[in-house]
Amino acid sequence: MTIHVDLVVDAKGLTCPMPIVRTKKAMEQLQPGQVLEVQATDKGSLADIQGWAKNTGHQYIGTIEEGDVLKHYLRKANPTEVKEETKYPHVIALEDLQKKVENNEQLFILDVREEAEYAFGHIPGAYHIPLGQLEERLNELNKDETIYVICRTGNRSDLAAQQLAEKGFTHVFNVIPGMTQWKGTITKGGNEQ
Repeated sequence: MTIHVDLVVDAKGLTCPMPIVRTKKAMEQLQPGQVLEVQATDKGSLADIQGWAKNTGHQYIGTIEEGDVLKHYLRKANPTEVKEETKYPHVIALEDLQKKVENNEQLFILDVREEAEYAFGHIPGAYHIPLGQLEERLNELNKDETIYVICRTGNRSDLAAQQLAEKGFTHVFNVIPGMTQWKGTITKGGNEQ
C-alpha cells in the first residue's frame, strides 16, 4: 500500500508527550487536506495520536506497523473543522493525590499508561486500563465514584478524563503532572484488579 504524504515526522525513540508535540508542530506547516505521516516506536503513541486527532478535529486516517515502527497517518482539517484543543478542566495536583494516598483515603486511581509502563511501577492499588482500551472497558468503572486519572506526564490522562466526561462520568480528576514526578510508594508487576 502506497500512501501519498506531504510531510513525515520522525518521532522514533521518543516517548509521551514528544510524538504529540512534534505532530502539533508539523501540522502547523501543512495546508488543509494535506497528509502527515508520524513515525514512532512508542506503542502508546497510537492512543495518543488518535486521542489528539479526536480532540482537535484533524482526521486520524490509520496506522501501519512496520517492524517496531508505527506509521500514523493524519489529514489536516479545514479551518471550519478544527476544534480548539481543550484541556480537561478538573485537575488535581500530584502532591495532593500523594497526600490522600499517604492518609490511606479510599481512592480510585485509574492508570491509563501502557502495560509495560504500569508494570515497571505504579501507585499501589491503581487500576490499569491503557488509554487505547478505555472506551471498550468503560463497564469496569463506576460512574458514581470519584476517579483520579494518571499517566506519565498528564497528556494521556487529560484525553482519558475528557473521554470519561463525554460518557457521563461526573467525578473525574486529571492528575498533573503524572507518574514522572511521583515520590510515593510504587508497586511493580501486573494489574491489580
